Amino acid sequence: MKHYLTTLLTVLITLSASAQVGEHRSELAAGINGGLLMSSVGFVPKVPQDQHIGATAGITLRYTSEKYFNTICAIVGEVNLAQGGWKESILDKTDQPVINSLTGLPEEYSRTINYVQVPVLARLGWGRERQGIQAFFQAGPQVGYMLSEKTTMNFSADMRNRSARASQVAEQYSKPVEHHFDYGITAGAGVELSLRRIGHFIVEGRYYYGLGDLYGNSKRDYFGRSNLSNIVVKASYLFDLKKTDNNTIK
Repeated sequence: MKHYLTTLLTVLITLSASAQVGEHRSELAAGINGGLLMSSVGFVPKVPQDQHIGATAGITLRYTSEKYFNTICAIVGEVNLAQGGWKESILDKTDQPVINSLTGLPEEYSRTINYVQVPVLARLGWGRERQGIQAFFQAGPQVGYMLSEKTTMNFSADMRNRSARASQVAEQYSKPVEHHFDYGITAGAGVELSLRRIGHFIVEGRYYYGLGDLYGNSKRDYFGRSNLSNIVVKASYLFDLKKTDNNTIK
């Protein structure tokens, strides 16, 4: 009996070691990306906002490791420069723009925050790898670090039209960003066109939800929450640095 169990265990270990989970890949691609970044900040107390429009651009590195059934598995890393921030929607109680009594113009305020952002994404793709179309979904963590910030406003904070405003939250006007480090989760989907000997052309949409805050959120601080969120629409071009030696890959 003992001999039988030993033989069975040896066979199972041998089969497990030789079994292939999926079709092996070892492909490395690199390139550039760029697009639009629409951002806002989740303030508590609430600050009414429109989407702040900025740009994002950077470099991309992708390693494809396996095709499991019909799913192409890869990991994607990026280093991007991004213009985040928020743009306020300054309205009265009837949802009309608030007019400044000194300038006679609608009051406008926005804060642009420049970041270096580093997402690391697990990617699942379905379709062609070398010649044709592939759809994909990807998700993972993202970290960022603030490089600079710039305020644009057409009124003096202490001379704003207080009486007409529906929202009286104004603490943010005099506060620079306190936490330069940002972190959160991001996810998105897109399509990729691959052409042999030319490269990979990618269009995607992505959403980022910040888990950190721009300002302190203790009981002594004014804001209980001030997290950044982004909607990104971008295009990328990747070229192959290393390809799997397998002529059956389509």
